[in-house]
Amino acid sequence: MTLDQGELSTEQVLRNDIPWETYMTTKLITGTGLQLLKRYDKKPQNYKAQLLDNDGPAYVGVFISILHGTFKDVTVEYVLALIDEMLTANPERARLFYDKSLASGDSYEPFLRLLSKDNWFIQEKSCKILSSILSARPKAQDDTIANGASISKKEFTKSDDVLKGLVEWLCKQLKKPTHPSRGIPTAINCLAILLKEPVVRSSFVQDDGVKLLVPLISPASTQQSIQLLYETCLCIWLLSYFDPAVEYLATSRTLPRLIEVVKGSTKEKVVRVVVLILRNLLHKGNFGAQMVDLGVPRLVQSLKAQAWNDEDLLEALNQLEEGLKDNIKKLSSFDKYKQAVLLGHLDWSPMHKDPLFWQDNVTNFEENDFKILKVLITILDTSTDVRTLAVACFDLSQFIHYHPAGRIILTNLKAKEPVMKLMNHENAEVTKNALLCIQRLFLGAKYASFLQA
Repeated sequence: MTLDQGELSTEQVLRNDIPWETYMTTKLITGTGLQLLKRYDKKPQNYKAQLLDNDGPAYVGVFISILHGTFKDVTVEYVLALIDEMLTANPERARLFYDKSLASGDSYEPFLRLLSKDNWFIQEKSCKILSSILSARPKAQDDTIANGASISKKEFTKSDDVLKGLVEWLCKQLKKPTHPSRGIPTAINCLAILLKEPVVRSSFVQDDGVKLLVPLISPASTQQSIQLLYETCLCIWLLSYFDPAVEYLATSRTLPRLIEVVKGSTKEKVVRVVVLILRNLLHKGNFGAQMVDLGVPRLVQSLKAQAWNDEDLLEALNQLEEGLKDNIKKLSSFDKYKQAVLLGHLDWSPMHKDPLFWQDNVTNFEENDFKILKVLITILDTSTDVRTLAVACFDLSQFIHYHPAGRIILTNLKAKEPVMKLMNHENAEVTKNALLCIQRLFLGAKYASFLQA
């Protein structure tokens, strides 16, 4: 074929002529199958639709039978194009693959096998068709669907295994796409359908797939890149309902990237799905505090001032705004302080020199084996920001001043050496606060209280 398979379309493939009689001679299809194909092939769409309404399961049976029996690319491409055309016209037809008349056959096997073919058209169509079929499967709690189809526990287990195999292939596409421009968009498109399934979310996380999505969250300008961004965010939204995925999102740069996307996007559907993600993540882990630090409350105000038509978006913005307000109320002064320390950037906010803050919260520094004190000491060794260094020294001196055992605790945590090094710092503010801290460390709060700045 002169046209590269990676650039083929369904319409182009369906212009080919397949000698169906040959396949009856080789017993790949029956006489009845041949009659069905002759009645269907090359006919107008409305006529095909009527045939599928009347004999849909029979046609699916013929298509599956051919895919099971032939390895000739041109025929495989053609049958996949027929199925793709059928499902594109009416996605509900994916349920035909579960008709009781097909229970003895394996509707999944040919598509899963064809994913390994060295032919992008075959890979892409097999992936999309298999995703559609699997997403239409009867759920475990359902005994039947409308046309009498049923699915046994054994078949259900098999479909779970097929899903895992498909997810593995999709993750490989995200890492090293078979097609340079269509591999990743195809994989994301299928994941946006499949991640509604708990078993898919679990497999995707186990295959380390979440980290493959994060780099794709970036502002987009072209129609294709906007669609890819939207479907990527749709995947993140579906994963935001799954705690193991949320745990990974919390340790990545997902949140700043999502905020950057909203700031730079005018596409309503993109803004809506990102706002829905933020609403889902707000009350999980440390996301609420991060959103406050990253300026999401101001961003929500800005978004609410714009003229959106989508009522779901407006409702989600209102819910996110209320949730952020509640979060800010619940976020104690020590939570805010802790967040600033963990981010490694300190400034002279009022709480540092507020006696009430230290009186109320000094024992909170004992949490998690003095974790915040250890981070402050690490900051003294690693930070290059003079304001951060000065505030860290001052805070350690405040801890000594207000905690009954402050001097002993900091001595045991080996705070003296990093503080002493800063006494010779070129910045006067750092030197001053390092000196105050050392005096309190050596003299104790009782004798050094007069030194407080």
